[in-house]
Amino acid sequence: MITLSNGHSFEHMAASGALAFDGKGWPWEQPLRWAGLLDPSLFTVVIKTLTRHPRKGNLRWYNPLRCVRFMRTGAVNAVGLTNPGIEWWCEKIGPTINKNDIAMMGSILSDANTDELAEMTEMLNAFDLVGLEVNASCPNTQGEMLGNVETVIEGLTKVKAKTRFPLVVKLSVMHDIEHLVKRLEGLVEAISINTVPWAKMFPDTKSPLSKFGGGGVSGKIAQPYTWDMVQRLVALTSLPVIGPGVWDYNDIASLRMLGASAISFGSLFMRYPWRPTLYARRDTNEILPHAKEKTGNT
Repeated sequence: MITLSNGHSFEHMAASGALAFDGKGWPWEQPLRWAGLLDPSLFTVVIKTLTRHPRKGNLRWYNPLRCVRFMRTGAVNAVGLTNPGIEWWCEKIGPTINKNDIAMMGSILSDANTDELAEMTEMLNAFDLVGLEVNASCPNTQGEMLGNVETVIEGLTKVKAKTRFPLVVKLSVMHDIEHLVKRLEGLVEAISINTVPWAKMFPDTKSPLSKFGGGGVSGKIAQPYTWDMVQRLVALTSLPVIGPGVWDYNDIASLRMLGASAISFGSLFMRYPWRPTLYARRDTNEILPHAKEKTGNT
């Protein structure tokens, strides 16, 4: 479990974009929510990443699968940060959220302009969020944040100076974490992990989404990369690590064995949107009570 400096604790996270901009899920998921098969209240929900200005990206609401391909045990997506921009969110969504209903984290990205990150941070301070994620690792952009340690630290420093929320940083297997991670201590309170660029996993195979730049791979198929990163981060820092890539229920226990302090559900929401709710309920009912008994907590 992760407990942030504002007292918010969580064991299960819905990764950025898994449940849309309002934490309630995408339009095509609403029948599951009404049936109780998708329950956002079980998760700390990270909203879909926002940029300072609207970004068209590759997602089209009338054809959401044009930039997603499902694999046997995972998915590759090239959504490309499609979003209407932070001003839209602040006007239309922010005033409607209540952390007592759904605990939500903001998520922001700027490809290289760290002043934009600071500006967006101030805009989000007005809303009832439990934390703020800085996305430093979108596999579908070529911004400086992905490769430059100094830019990542500069951006986080500016965000830290402006925000009233605990910070989470979202990193990639492409980051030089050995040089980066120690400098994160004191700036962020947890680390999450993004999808793996197609070219990193399959350098000799053309992506089915090559026309969109290749995309990012997630799910069980990406575990050799993302779970290795969990282990490396746990060895390098005392910061809590949020473990990704859950596909089967037993993956939750495996991630905890690797040292993950909380569990993130991402592409599983895309492929089997009812499974994260089932897994979180089962985990809460079967595993967490035993953990409390061992520590003497009630």
